[in-house]
Order: sequence, then C-alpha cells, then structure tokens
Amino acid sequence: MLKQHRNRFVMMITALIALICFSIYIHLTNGTFDMTVKEIITTLFRVNPDPNFDLVIFHFRLPRIVIAALVGLGLGIAGTVVQGITRNGLADPGILGINAGAGASIVLFMFFFQMQLVVSGTSNWFSILIMPVFGFVGGLVAALIIYSFAWRNGKLDTQRLILTGIAISSGFGALSMYISLKMRASDFEMATVWMSGSIYNANWVFIVAMLPWLLILLPIIFRKAYILDYLQLEEATIKSLGIQIEKEKAILLLSSVGIISACVSVSGSISFIGLMAPHIARQLVGIHHRFVIPISGAVGMFLVIISDYIAKTLFAPAEIPVGIIVAILGVPYFLYLLVKSKA
Repeated sequence: MLKQHRNRFVMMITALIALICFSIYIHLTNGTFDMTVKEIITTLFRVNPDPNFDLVIFHFRLPRIVIAALVGLGLGIAGTVVQGITRNGLADPGILGINAGAGASIVLFMFFFQMQLVVSGTSNWFSILIMPVFGFVGGLVAALIIYSFAWRNGKLDTQRLILTGIAISSGFGALSMYISLKMRASDFEMATVWMSGSIYNANWVFIVAMLPWLLILLPIIFRKAYILDYLQLEEATIKSLGIQIEKEKAILLLSSVGIISACVSVSGSISFIGLMAPHIARQLVGIHHRFVIPISGAVGMFLVIISDYIAKTLFAPAEIPVGIIVAILGVPYFLYLLVKSKA
C-alpha cells in the first residue's frame, strides 16, 4: 500500500513540476514585451546578452516568478498545517485571520517606521528584511486570539474557530484600511494594492528577505509531518502514544505563522491558496502528510504563478493584483467545500 502511495506521489509531483515549468515558460515569454525561448536562453546563459532582455528578465519577470513560486509554496504548506492542526478542511490562513493579522502589523510598520527609515537615509535593505518580523508578531497575535476564543471545554471547537477567524480577519482588515487612510496619497495607493495581494513590484531584496524563513521553518514542518497524521486521531489515542499534543501543535503553528508572515510581507494578503492547495493535494495523493505537504506546496506554486500571469496579461497593459485572481478562483471552491461538508 505504501509503495502504491509512493509511486502515485512520484507521478503527481512529476506532473506538477511539468505544469510549474509550463507556467514559468509562458510567464517569461509573454507580456508587454514578448520574448522567444531562444532569447531567454541566450540571456540566462549570457550568450550575446542584450541590455533590454536583461532588464525584462532579471529586473522584472524573474524576481516576480520566483516570489510567486515561493509565496505559493509557503501558503500551500502553511494551509496544510493549519488544516491538520484544527482538523478542519475549511481552515485557511486567510479565512482564519492570520493573513490579516500579519498584514495589519506590516501596514503599521509601513506607516510608523518605513518612511522614517527612508528619510533618515537608512538602507531599504533593513526595512524590507525587518518586515517579516513585524508580520510574524501580527500573525501570532491573531492566531492566539483565535485560539483563545475557539478553545472550549479543553479542546478546539472548529465551528467557533471559523467564526472567530472571520471576525478577527474583518477586524484586522478594518484596522489596516484605517491606518492606510492616514497615509499620504502615494503611500495609500501602494498600501491598498499591497493589501489586495500583489507582487508586481517584486525584486531580489524581497526574495532575500523571505528565504531564511522558508529555509528554517519548512524543514521543521517536513520533519513533523507524521505528527499531523497523528493529530487526525482522538486526543486520548494521541496521548497514549506518548505524544505531547500541545507542544507539537505550538511548534507547527509557530512555524506556519512564520511562513505566512514571510509570504504576506512580500506579497500582501493572498487568500484561498492555503485552502485550495491542501484539498487538491489530498485528492491527488491521499491523506498521508509526508506526501500531502510537498504536493500542496507544488500546487500552491502553480496556482500563484499562473494567477500572476493572468493578472499581468488579462487587462494588459494595466495590471490587477494577483490576490483578486486567486479570490475569483477560491471563492467558488470554498462554497463548493462548504456545501460538500454539509452534505
């Protein structure tokens, strides 16, 4: 049985890698400035490099694709962890308010500190690198509030969890909007686009800012994948196996909040990836989290890259935030899951 699951996993991950490569190909070659595969290859491998091609690929398209891939990977895996901890298939970092908490904290940072850093001459590197830390604090505060209200009679009430998450998300969203209204017109426009979920202004500094979080926290989650399998059992059964439930939940929750915060700091609040990717992954490879986690990450990568391509080209030369495209896909999927769960 395990061999069958492993073979299915290899087949699915291979197919997803092919889809990701295809989405990267169309993202690189298409846009306001179309390019051929030959031009991309000669530019990447520095064969008769052209300054115009260098500008398009290395300064605009490639950083955007890399950030889309990393954000999709992080949100897909974080969504799997959140659903595993809560044992609720409708749980999602965006729906539960973790995204909104991280976003509100970063908007506060942008309002109170970032402009001061720029005015004082401090390098933008520092301000960009510190943003995920602020996001982590905001996301953690949101998670703790949700947990405290959803904890009932010594266990997590999944219905209260969803309702509390929606309320917290709305509250932090309103706070972000209120703070952004206090900004200057140019900063308000930037903050509004960012809150909608956008990576059009991606650069290599953003990638450097989020990479350490992913490199440290993703291996922790992969290592704890078996815990997520055990968490689907009754708590008495888990305790009889000698597993410290609350300690393991705390490690997984903190890791997922850190990943979400790093993603939100560079892309804004992109909801529904953490909802859709785990469900699609479980349909493809079953319920074992050692297979679900990487597949969910790959699905998230594909969804964000292809959504960003649609956002870039649908109303070209104008662009719309990628978060709007993901929401257009995610809302019907969420309603479908809601109807399915009731049935």
